[in-house]
Amino acid sequence: MDTEAGIVITAIALLGIGAQWLSWWLKLPAILLLLLIGIVAGPVTGLIEPDELFQDLLFPVVSLGVAVILFEGSLTLRLEDVKGLGGAIRNLVTVGALINWLIISAATRFLLETPWGIALLFGALVTVTGPTVIVPMLRTVRPNAKISNILRWEGIIIDPLGALLAVLVFDFLVSRQEGHTVLVLGRTCLVGGIFGTVGALALGNVLRRHLMPEYLHNVATLSVVLGVFATSNTISHESGLIAVTLMGVFLANMKNVSVEDILDFKESLTILLISGLFIVLAARLDFSALESLGLGAFWLLAVVLFVARPLSVWVSTAGSNLTWREKALLSWIAPRGIVAAAVSALFALRLEQLGDENARLLVSLTFAVILGTVIIQSATARRLAAWLKVSEPDPLGILIVGGNPVARAIGKTLLAHGFRVVLADYSWLNTSAARMDGIKTYFGNATSEHADRHLDLVGIGRLLAMSLRPAANELAAVRFRPEFGSNSVYVLETETESTSQKRTLTTPLRAPRLFGEDVTQAKLAGLLSEGAEIRSTSLTENFSFDAYRELYGADAIPLFSLDAKKKLRVFTAEKTLQPASGWTVIALLPKEAVERAEKDRAARGQ
Repeated sequence: MDTEAGIVITAIALLGIGAQWLSWWLKLPAILLLLLIGIVAGPVTGLIEPDELFQDLLFPVVSLGVAVILFEGSLTLRLEDVKGLGGAIRNLVTVGALINWLIISAATRFLLETPWGIALLFGALVTVTGPTVIVPMLRTVRPNAKISNILRWEGIIIDPLGALLAVLVFDFLVSRQEGHTVLVLGRTCLVGGIFGTVGALALGNVLRRHLMPEYLHNVATLSVVLGVFATSNTISHESGLIAVTLMGVFLANMKNVSVEDILDFKESLTILLISGLFIVLAARLDFSALESLGLGAFWLLAVVLFVARPLSVWVSTAGSNLTWREKALLSWIAPRGIVAAAVSALFALRLEQLGDENARLLVSLTFAVILGTVIIQSATARRLAAWLKVSEPDPLGILIVGGNPVARAIGKTLLAHGFRVVLADYSWLNTSAARMDGIKTYFGNATSEHADRHLDLVGIGRLLAMSLRPAANELAAVRFRPEFGSNSVYVLETETESTSQKRTLTTPLRAPRLFGEDVTQAKLAGLLSEGAEIRSTSLTENFSFDAYRELYGADAIPLFSLDAKKKLRVFTAEKTLQPASGWTVIALLPKEAVERAEKDRAARGQ
């Protein structure tokens, strides 16, 4: 039996990661494939029976997993980011969330005749959208920047706030069953708040003062989170989720405490937890509970889609500069995701232990809303955006991976020519220097789960991988090739690559090499340090590209060209461009060539 359990658990892990991988290739929310696998393996075939597999460990395993998921989500909530957001976003995560909660709760109570406690808890659970389902949908729908930013930030912020609301409602519901509601709820919130605050202050001070070696930061943080959760729950039942959620928020907003490495580790762990948990939880779904509700479940989904969300959006955006078309698309896109599913399952397990006969219904309803919103909105949102004429035009922007001087110089040049440029780098000095040049930046790893949530790729359709680390460039090329296309992903070679025997290898995954056969990161950096400049030159009937090459010879390194329609074309080692009259050539000119360019410009009267 132990051997069989080990095989099943291993299979769950492999299926979960496989689903994550496939969803990445298909550009679909991973939650769809994970739920599908769980449903097929559980209710349909009976291959996985979580209650029998985990027995008494099911609730502790799920509760610890949810604790880590909530901590990771709250760790992304920076109050300074919230302050800089527009009124529409603040209203959506406050007034809008309240409207959603009340309308859905009332509909659940009267359409399905559930007790008010379950109705209020379900309403709180499905107020959460979440970036893990929003971001993949936005990349497919491609609404304009205004809509995209509102939806993305709403998902990021409502993730921890909605979870906290659901935890408070759950604690209130449990406290009613234990008697002395106000006293029990107050004690739960107080204990959770104290442990969350103390845990954040203790861990934050250790990290700030460098009292622990860096290689222990991630494991120590995980241990502290689980310790805070378990200890808080021991002193006051159901207070642990409040503690870890508040701990994440406090830690994320402490001064001089870097949580980026911790967040990267937690993202990796969360992916594994989510992949396994979703399959296990979906395998416990009770379709008979939904069938017993009849058409009531469909009417409830209709209220979620056509009443609660539109009303919350129109009230929250009243007085904003959004057009009715933009408000209409905002009203339609609100898929529910990971937090709703994971937390609902945990609450249901606890309510089952307390003997609540409606516990299983809570999970079935939540998963039904998740599937309904994700499938329906994913299938229709792109066409609706096109019909409303709020789609983003062709993505002409550029993502630059790497913040070194070469990458910054090229980013600044492209920005000057009117292209949207986003520069991603893990160095704070590099990203700060890029921001000083007016370039929009992302501080972190562009291929991380955090980047999937926070890296704004609206209008971006091309990658220039220019990091000093070859592995980072290769990973970025593989990551963004399915999204941008193989003809829009380029890599600048480093000196190590150019002298390596690997250069002779050709593979289908190899990205085109930027700017020419012998052009490397070191070569460009050396020229820039010696006074070379990136110059733009217009070609005419009397001054062709051949004349341009004759004037500058091998000194000029052509980088890009803009055709007559201002479309950006990239010089690569694999493809030779022949710019024509009316085009603009952007090249790196050594100091001597710059002087010749000035003389030529003066001679041509420009």
